[in-house]
Amino acid sequence: MSVWVSEIMLQQTQVATVIDYYNRWMTKWPNLLELSKAKLEEVNEMWSGLGYYSRGKRLHEGAQKVVSELQGVMPSSCTDLQKELPGVGRYTAGAIASIAFGQKTGVVDGNVIRVLSRLRMIGADSSAQTTMDAFWKLADSLADCDRPGDLNQALMELGATVCTPKTPQCSACPLNKVCKAYAKVESEKKENASRLVSQASETQPPIPDIECLAESCQLCLPADDTWDKSVGVQNFPRKAKKKAAREQTASVCVMCKVCQDGQRMFLILQRPEKGLLAGLWEFPSSDVDTGSSSPTQVDVVKQLESDHGVHVSSVQNKTHLGQVVHIFSHIHQTYVVSMVTAAEDHVTVETERPARWLTKEELDAAALPTAMRKVFKLCSDGNTISKGVKRKRADPTSGKQRAIDSFFKRKS
Repeated sequence: MSVWVSEIMLQQTQVATVIDYYNRWMTKWPNLLELSKAKLEEVNEMWSGLGYYSRGKRLHEGAQKVVSELQGVMPSSCTDLQKELPGVGRYTAGAIASIAFGQKTGVVDGNVIRVLSRLRMIGADSSAQTTMDAFWKLADSLADCDRPGDLNQALMELGATVCTPKTPQCSACPLNKVCKAYAKVESEKKENASRLVSQASETQPPIPDIECLAESCQLCLPADDTWDKSVGVQNFPRKAKKKAAREQTASVCVMCKVCQDGQRMFLILQRPEKGLLAGLWEFPSSDVDTGSSSPTQVDVVKQLESDHGVHVSSVQNKTHLGQVVHIFSHIHQTYVVSMVTAAEDHVTVETERPARWLTKEELDAAALPTAMRKVFKLCSDGNTISKGVKRKRADPTSGKQRAIDSFFKRKS
C-alpha cells in the first residue's frame, strides 16, 4: 500500500511537498483495511492543500474495492492494477508492479522522458502518442532485468537530480558515455578548440545505438530543425507549444451569519461529485460571463438566493473585497470576492447541496481547496472577519512593552 499511496501523491506534485502528507496519511491509515473504513470527508481533509483532489478519493475508492471485492489482495500485475484500481494509469501501474512486486515493466514519467530523449537524441514532440509509445518500448526493454523496480527508481532519480531540465550535471552522470546529446556537445567543444573531427571520433568511445523504429527514424532530430548550441543537452526533450490556460471568472460570496452569542459562522457548500474539485467544499460561487457584465456589478445577495438557495432578509454589511487568482493545470481562474454579513435569524438556507456553517477555527481544519483558502485569507486580511472587535491596548507591564522600555533606557 505504501508504494501505491506514494506514487499517487507524487503525481504532478514535488517530493518535498508530498513528504509530510505521506507521513501523516500512513500514520492514520497504515493499511488498506484502515483506509477502507475512513469517511470520504476525512480523506478530503487529510488531502487538503495537496491539489488534484480526485487522487485522494480514488485511493479511498480503491482501498474499499480491494477489501470488499478482491478479498483484501492487492493486484500485482501492471494490467490488473490498471483494470481494478480507480485512478491508476499506465505509469502508476508500472511503478507499483515493478517496485512492489518485481514485475519486469518500465515506467515513463517526465524525468524518464528527459533521460531517454537525451540518451537517444529523440527530437520528436515528446507529447505525441507515437513518441510516447517509443518511450514506453525503450523503458520496457531496459526494465527486462533482475531488479526492475530499482532500475525504474534509478532512472526517475537520475532525471530528478542529475539529468535535470535546467543546469544538468552531465559530467557527473553515470550514463554520459552512452548519451548521444552529451556526445554532440563534447564534439562541438573539440571542434571549437580547433581539433580535427577525425581525432575527436578516434578518442570518443562508440556510442551504443538504441534500435530505431524504422530505417528513416521519425523520432530523431529532424534535418531541418535547429540545434541550439547555447543550451546543449537541454535541446531535449522537445514539446509542442502548450495551449493557453482557459480564462474563467467566478463570483464568490463569503456568507457570514452572526449568532445571538456573537459567534460568527461561515457558509460552505459541497461541490458536485464530478468535475473540478469534485466533492470538496467551497464558499457559494457562481461562474460569471465577463462579456455581458462586470463581475463587480453582480448583486451577490440576489445571486445567493437564485444560485444557491440562500435567503438573506436583512443585510448588516455587504463588502466587495477584491480578486483572488488561482492557477489550475488548465484553467486560469479569477475569483471576485464579496462578503455578506447578516444576523442569524435573517438567514435561511434551502439547497439540495450539502451545506455547513463553520466557525473560523473549523474552516481551518475543513477540506477546503487551496483556492477557497486564498479567498478566506482575503477576508481575514481585510479585517472583515473580526470587524467590530476592538484591539486591547498594550499593557505597559507586558513583556513586549518592558523590552521596548529597556531598549530606550539603554540607548539614553
